[in-house]
Amino acid sequence: MNGPVETIKNEKRMLLLEFLDENRSRCETLFTDNLDGIFILDIEGNIVQVNPKFERLSGYEAEAAKQVKLQFLFPINYVNKVFHHFHKAVLGQFQNYDCKMTSKNGELVDLNITNVPISVNNQITGVCAVARDITELKRRKEEVRKVEEMHKILTDNVLDLIISTNLKGEILYVSPSCVHILGYTADEVVNQNSFAFIHPDDAKNAYYNRKKVLSTLENGRECYRILKKDGDFVWVESICKPIIDPETRHVLEVVSVLRDISAQTKVEEEAKKREETYRDIVEYSPDAVFIASGDQFLYINETAATLLGAANKEDIYNIGISDIIHPDYQEIAKERIQVVLRGEATDFLEFKLIRLDGTVFVAEVKELPTIFQSKPARHIIFRDIMERKKTQELLLNSEKLNVAGQLAAGIAHEVRNPLTAIKGFLQLMEAQSDHNQNYFEIIQSEMDRIELILSELLVLSKPHELKFETVDLIKLIESVKMLIDTQAIMNGVRIETIYSSKNITINGDKNQLKQVFINILKNAIEAMPKGGIITIELKKYSFNKVKLLFKDTGSGMPQHILKRLGEPFFTTKEDGTGLGIMISKHIIENHEGTIHFWSDQKGTIIEVILPMARYNQK
Repeated sequence: MNGPVETIKNEKRMLLLEFLDENRSRCETLFTDNLDGIFILDIEGNIVQVNPKFERLSGYEAEAAKQVKLQFLFPINYVNKVFHHFHKAVLGQFQNYDCKMTSKNGELVDLNITNVPISVNNQITGVCAVARDITELKRRKEEVRKVEEMHKILTDNVLDLIISTNLKGEILYVSPSCVHILGYTADEVVNQNSFAFIHPDDAKNAYYNRKKVLSTLENGRECYRILKKDGDFVWVESICKPIIDPETRHVLEVVSVLRDISAQTKVEEEAKKREETYRDIVEYSPDAVFIASGDQFLYINETAATLLGAANKEDIYNIGISDIIHPDYQEIAKERIQVVLRGEATDFLEFKLIRLDGTVFVAEVKELPTIFQSKPARHIIFRDIMERKKTQELLLNSEKLNVAGQLAAGIAHEVRNPLTAIKGFLQLMEAQSDHNQNYFEIIQSEMDRIELILSELLVLSKPHELKFETVDLIKLIESVKMLIDTQAIMNGVRIETIYSSKNITINGDKNQLKQVFINILKNAIEAMPKGGIITIELKKYSFNKVKLLFKDTGSGMPQHILKRLGEPFFTTKEDGTGLGIMISKHIIENHEGTIHFWSDQKGTIIEVILPMARYNQK
């Protein structure tokens, strides 16, 4: 016979089964289609019902599962835990716990079990156990745990600084190396905004780079300065990576690895300064400097671009070195390249070079080996010596002028005295004789010419003291024009004047300026034996200068003659002295002015620039 306790257990089991039968249709879907495994136990711990999911978890079919004792479904080390929570549920308490279950084929399954007491007529008649498979979740947690452990090992021992920040830039974590690199402890920087530690000059770029990382979800790399605890700044290279939720694809945080590159940056800055210094020296060198490899230009300075007549440097980069070397010097240029390739420097040597417009000029060229952009190259110096040659020519002309002055003084004094006596006796002879008057006139004319030459020689040897006064330039030109008009008309020449301004005054010696203008106009008339037009144009050149242009319509002068104008005793006229232009230049220069000459087949232009009187400069 069954005892009272056994009878109560049986009654409760019957109530449980009846309850399950009555509610089967109502809870069928919830029970059978549930994603979690469900197994129902009586108060004795016997399985009375399971759902399909539990069958798959345990490997037991429904009827077989009912025959399995509860303690046999779990490893022995979990049995006490399972029964502890089961008895708590029988007493009416909801229970939730994790454990492992042994399936029919012996595999272990990680479960999260929730025990729900079943009450019928105010009596606990059983327990509904809901088992959720957490095997994959625990595997992931284990992987995360291992990663966290590895992360901790790395961050705690790595020399670089590792920082984790949230989307606002607030610091969530810093590695222990923060103390060594910045001097801060973790407690001093955690929860602080990371941008508060970035140098103000770098904060803007750092902000935009972080914004780019968050928008593109790609890794970022940048260099900036961060504040140390002692107030100094340290250069770091930062590599940051967004941590993304795999399900939502939202950024959870940003992890940055900061490497101290202060020493490297210092070396790079020093190298950059040396390079900039070298570049400045080369760029602003008065000599033209080229860096070349083979026939290719790698670098040129502004002086070089100007020397070659380039509007911009790109025009030179588009050509080769051989294009600017005169054909006569190509072979020697190749030989000098070989010398440089052997690591030796060459001496300065005169070369004929070709500008971009095709004109040829002479320059001294020196080459030496160098390194450019980490590759062997040639450092080439072109030194324009045209100005030096001009200076040498000027010195030579100056020496000629000095000799001419000394000679002129001697000739003038030695010849003038006997010439005076000859003229006196000639006048007596002319008065006493009525014959051969033509001869007397010819002799008188030639003697007058000798006196003219002597006067010019005396001006050359000892110029007269300038007597400056206010000169009305237009009136002066008109007076000169009046004097020369007769000679011009006799030679079929018409003199025209163009005055762009009125009442132009200068400070100067009226007589000497008149001598200059007469000389220029006489030369222009003689340059047009078949007649022509002389145009005198007067206009303001700037706020304090005036320009005079004398233009003729003659046949012009070739360049080799034009270059020699102003040299003492150089003339193209049969009866010329070669002193007129030279003295004219001297007079204009004494007036702080300049005179220039241009000539071609259409005629000659002489430009005279003089300073205006001060009161007339307003």
